[in-house]
Amino acid sequence: MRIDYPSNYTEKIGAVSIHTLQKIYEIDSGMTSQVLNNNDFDHTYDLNNKNLKHNKKQQARQQQNHYNGDKLYNDNHNLTMPSSSTRAFGYQELSDIFKQMAIVIPVKNEKLSVLEGVLSGIPNECLIIIVSNSERTSNVDRYSMEVEMVKQYARFTDKKIMVIHQKDEELGKIFKKVNYNSILDSKRKSVRNGKAEGMIIGILLAKMQSKGYVGFIDSDNYFPGAVNEYVKIFATGFAMSNTPYSNVRILWRSKPKIVDNKIRFPRWGRISQASNKYLNALISSITGSQNDIIATGNAGEHALSMPLAENLNYSSGYSVEPYEFINILEKYGGLLPPSSTSSTTTTASLSQSQSPQVSLKSFVSLSSATNTTTSKSTDAEIMKKGVEIFQIESRDPHLHEEKGDEHLADMMEDSLLAINNSKICNIDLTKQLKNHLYTLQVKQNSNSNSSIINGSSKVKDYYQSKKHKIMDPIKEIPIDKFATLLFETSKTLTKI
Repeated sequence: MRIDYPSNYTEKIGAVSIHTLQKIYEIDSGMTSQVLNNNDFDHTYDLNNKNLKHNKKQQARQQQNHYNGDKLYNDNHNLTMPSSSTRAFGYQELSDIFKQMAIVIPVKNEKLSVLEGVLSGIPNECLIIIVSNSERTSNVDRYSMEVEMVKQYARFTDKKIMVIHQKDEELGKIFKKVNYNSILDSKRKSVRNGKAEGMIIGILLAKMQSKGYVGFIDSDNYFPGAVNEYVKIFATGFAMSNTPYSNVRILWRSKPKIVDNKIRFPRWGRISQASNKYLNALISSITGSQNDIIATGNAGEHALSMPLAENLNYSSGYSVEPYEFINILEKYGGLLPPSSTSSTTTTASLSQSQSPQVSLKSFVSLSSATNTTTSKSTDAEIMKKGVEIFQIESRDPHLHEEKGDEHLADMMEDSLLAINNSKICNIDLTKQLKNHLYTLQVKQNSNSNSSIINGSSKVKDYYQSKKHKIMDPIKEIPIDKFATLLFETSKTLTKI
């Protein structure tokens, strides 16, 4: 894969480097990894082998760019190169990362043929983890159907696949035994419903298999070729990283839709537009200058290095993707006192007290304090080595199952609440978000003729009490004990 290298611009906030959107020039750039720059070539041909001669500068730059675990992240690393420079990541370099990567696919009542297509797009070297929350009733057991489909598929491909059901009764008991209660429902008997909860299970299964990277791909993608590109993008992002703590996020090239019997290719969805707008407003309030660097606020297709994944908190439901941005900034952006960034189980609600004004002056002073003292040694290490966030635009369009306006409204609500509930969200932005949420709820009531909420004051009261769960970092879980209990007691875990 050939891509902009490095990104044309990077926003640095504390220990967090947010790279601007990067462009792909070749989905498959061949076997050789190389940097391409206008000054890198001796433009003469060897008539014997017809190959372009590379000068010494090019040969030196062809060396692998794998992350060196002993190398500390250099805050003064120069992230600017000529805008014409690109980097080709050869198949072997990407393949080495595939072998260390698990791809988690959260599933809920998807068509088996579509799910099978998603599996076909994932490179063979990757471990595939399917976390299903599909219905299991006396009449229909969709999970059993999914497992049978996967077994048949694996016979022909020799892929490594793990499958588990999110509501496995024994899984809930295991989380209680390892004292990880933030993922459990109100009765503390089973894992809550929700995408984020399924993702956490997937991360734990990947950690059990000693994987260094974990990527997430939705199960309703109709284009297997797009899935293949996404996994290559994940590997390319990790190959570019200069730190063990990295997040790779994908912007879909377009979302094809049929309008008036014509196929359209809009670039942005309604939820992406809104979440990007408010995340950029948040970044602007921190840096003091207008900013539109965030393009992947709701990136369902994204990946995390395991050292970062196990240190983050996760927000329940559909708020998980924008909350990753928020949590990284809260923990490693130097915006809050060390005591405020400690890992605790919280229930976030829409309240003025949780949305203090963050000025540029306080940002500078708090950044200094946070970089000198952190509540945990792991946080100090992450602050020292830094966190990198890569945003890469795919070449393939993304066509997925349409799930209706109600589903979109729930996603919008969760995404905006994730931003609003943050301690780094300032008062002015909180007001904008509340107005947007108020308009959203009024529209939902109007469309559904609901009598649950009537009048502006009741709508505001509803959002004051609206809550979402924040789950603890999984590093708190003793993984060996978790794995032993899971293999011994789980009734749904299938390893193929």
